[in-house]
Amino acid sequence: MRTNIEERARELAEYIIAEKGTVRAAAAKFGVSKSTVHKDLSERLRLWDLALYEQVKTILETNKAERHLRGGEATRRKYKRS
Repeated sequence: MRTNIEERARELAEYIIAEKGTVRAAAAKFGVSKSTVHKDLSERLRLWDLALYEQVKTILETNKAERHLRGGEATRRKYKRS
C-alpha cells in the first residue's frame, strides 16, 4: 500500500464505489485495518474530494442500514449447515 494517505483514501473510495464494497472488504483488499479505512473515508476524504466523499458516504450508509440483514443471513446459513 502506498504511504501517501490522500492517494490511499482515493483508492479506497474508488474501490468501494466500483465494487459497492464494505469497509471490511476494502481493508482486506488493501491490507489496512478497518479503522484506517473508516477514518480515511469518513474524515480525511471529505477534506480532499467532497464529490467522491458524497458517493462513498451513500454506499457506507446503505451498508450500515443493511448490516443487520447480512448478519442475520450469515447466522441462518451457519445453523442451517449444522
